[in-house]
Amino acid sequence: MRVAGLGFRPLADMSSLREALQLAGGNAGLTALATAADKATAPALTDLAAELGLPVIAVPLAMLGEQAATPSAHVPERYGTRSLAEAAALAAAGPGAHLVAARAVAADKMATAAIAENTDP
Repeated sequence: MRVAGLGFRPLADMSSLREALQLAGGNAGLTALATAADKATAPALTDLAAELGLPVIAVPLAMLGEQAATPSAHVPERYGTRSLAEAAALAAAGPGAHLVAARAVAADKMATAAIAENTDP
């Protein structure tokens, strides 16, 4: 399983998310997109998922803080102190997942993306 985690500000548009994803390594081989549960229905994300033909995994907030993700000073308190993109990717890919692309930031700083992979059966 190969999952792209996305973190983004409320005003981010699909082009910001797409750019962050490309900077993190692109969508080749992805099986899903993931983000915090309270962001999973954001139009920019659901539109990108539809464009790529991928499901969106809504990661419960409690799981985000449990991940070994890079600390981030810009993540709102409700997501803990870790990178939302990295934490969402790791949580959605499941136990044993590892980052294959650390957090990448869109030029407008409205979105971040990271990619995690889990090769365990």
